[in-house]
Amino acid sequence: MSHPAALTSLTGWLPVWRRNFLVWKKLALPSILGNLAAPMIYMLGLGYGLGTLLPSLDGQPYVAFLAAGIIASSTMNAATFEALYSAFSRMHVQKTWEAILNTPLGLNDVLLGELIWAASKSLLSGAAILVVVSGMGLTHGNLALFALPAILLTGLAFAALGLIWNALAPSYDFFMYYFTLFITPMTLISGVFFPTDQLPGWLASLGSWLPLAQGVALVRPLLNGQVPETVWTHVGALLALTVAAYVIALALTRRRLLR
Repeated sequence: MSHPAALTSLTGWLPVWRRNFLVWKKLALPSILGNLAAPMIYMLGLGYGLGTLLPSLDGQPYVAFLAAGIIASSTMNAATFEALYSAFSRMHVQKTWEAILNTPLGLNDVLLGELIWAASKSLLSGAAILVVVSGMGLTHGNLALFALPAILLTGLAFAALGLIWNALAPSYDFFMYYFTLFITPMTLISGVFFPTDQLPGWLASLGSWLPLAQGVALVRPLLNGQVPETVWTHVGALLALTVAAYVIALALTRRRLLR
């Protein structure tokens, strides 16, 4: 329950973000290496292993095609893990949110701080992979730098979605349903590992509406030195999803904490 004098300001989220950053900074290097490990295994195993057996896709080798999908999906995973497991620990186990809410900060400040922190971690994860991908010679031109805003937008969308599930979760085990029923299927039909036109028409159409597909559609052309088609459609979709999901997460979290 928030403090009676709780205040919300444009920068009220910043102390929450800073608190999470200071805690994370103590384990920053292992965290970054952990975020890099699985994506790079996919890049090396599928990109250079399976990729040697596949023809070029859209005029580029499979490993270059895969690179954009790995950046977007890793961004999704980093934001999701932070908005689920870490946020749940602070909310339910450690009671950190409860302590913060006994200060002049309000629930909106706490949740917005968590949202921006999760997106920040996902940006760091995506940017680290982008640096590695660039070092492998899989990017073309300065447009690849604009992948960073696309990574941030993708992270914000998945952080907001994760906070909804966090507000509903009775325990850590509940998160497995989210990964099994939403995250994993979406990864397979959003163009991460292969073009969506290889899917049945109805499934390809469904996949194109998913937030991961929006992120992939922004990142992949940028790495290839091209401006994405319908760029503002993808940007608008991610922004709209972030706002809508955040509003829902705030309402559900408020209901949970006031029970």
